Amino acid sequence: MPAREGRWRALFWITVAELAAMSVWFSASAVAPALERAWQLVPALAPWLTGAVQLGFVAGALIGAATGLPDRVPSRRLFTAAALMAAFANAGLLAAGPGTVAAALGLRLLTGAALAGVYPVAVQWVAAWFPRNRGLAVGILIGGLTVGSALPRLLTGLPLLAHWRPVVAGSSLLALLAAAVAWGLAPDPPQAVPPPPFRWDQLGAVLRDRPVMWANTGYWGHMWELYAMWTWLPAFLAASWARLGSPHQVRVWAGLAGFAAIGGAGLAGALAGGWAADRWGRTAATIAALSLSGSMALLIGFTFRAAPLLTLGVALVWGFAVIADSAQFSAAVTELAPEDRRGTALTFQMATGFLLTVASIDLVAWLRARGGWAWAFPPLAAGPLLGLLAMARLRRHPDALRMAGGRR
Repeated sequence: MPAREGRWRALFWITVAELAAMSVWFSASAVAPALERAWQLVPALAPWLTGAVQLGFVAGALIGAATGLPDRVPSRRLFTAAALMAAFANAGLLAAGPGTVAAALGLRLLTGAALAGVYPVAVQWVAAWFPRNRGLAVGILIGGLTVGSALPRLLTGLPLLAHWRPVVAGSSLLALLAAAVAWGLAPDPPQAVPPPPFRWDQLGAVLRDRPVMWANTGYWGHMWELYAMWTWLPAFLAASWARLGSPHQVRVWAGLAGFAAIGGAGLAGALAGGWAADRWGRTAATIAALSLSGSMALLIGFTFRAAPLLTLGVALVWGFAVIADSAQFSAAVTELAPEDRRGTALTFQMATGFLLTVASIDLVAWLRARGGWAWAFPPLAAGPLLGLLAMARLRRHPDALRMAGGRR
């Protein structure tokens, strides 16, 4: 299939739009300590500032699949509308207070539902532009998602943004910018052929498809770790460095370090993972990334209140590895699933994976409250362990040759 002209320009603008739109995902959890004080939240509610987004995303993905919107509405239009919805839902937090916590969590649910029209649609948009080099292209897009998700951490580290309102307002403005970029600068692909829509009657066939389910299991292990790490790493860094300076200084250091680990190292990991998967195969790249990220999940707790550079170094390696494999699980499903149930397989993978993150985010909070930070992250390593075992099984399956041009 010939390369499509203008595809790299399209990838650039789609990635910029994705980066800006995804900044609202962690806009509330990035300033959770300030919101706990301002809204008089009990500690048990803090994880739901992110958990509500995850549940909203799952609901939005299933609604979109059931209605066929991603297949009936051009990607540029749907992305633009979803980014606008996310911007206004996120901005609604500015009016929240101690008596409106339930409404604020509802806005987080709505934000997640809107982002279901951003992230999956962007993947479909890029895939339509890149019939070849898809692993690298989607890896670049995931890099934009990673940086965008980390942007609120950067905003909390800026000295001029010492309160939660500028962070929420700034991320809302970025989502508005995303809508403008998507509408005005990111082109629709020529003769795009959308994937088949989600079909409930095909779900049984997906569940019986062993290669697809091995890829899904790898994705579940990856997701068990990823969003819990993204949610709690900056708080871990702030607690680890609490004795090294004033609360304001520590907040700045932890915000900048969190952005460096999640955004900077994560961008490098997404690019490296996409390149490696196209070169050496999806299973090889994912097994390597899962092995490294799981090791960091086990290790980082032992660096709590150790030398700051040691803690930062482990965090940077973890941020690199935890996202390096992300794009490859969906790419694997597009190569393994028959065309008539590809849409069903992708929707099932994404919805179940994001649903799983709610449990792991809450588990870290529960473990931190009972055993401290040293023991909060090690259980996340169970996800990478399960994932790499699944990808090793997939690698031995004959159908693995259908992935990455025969590189498994």
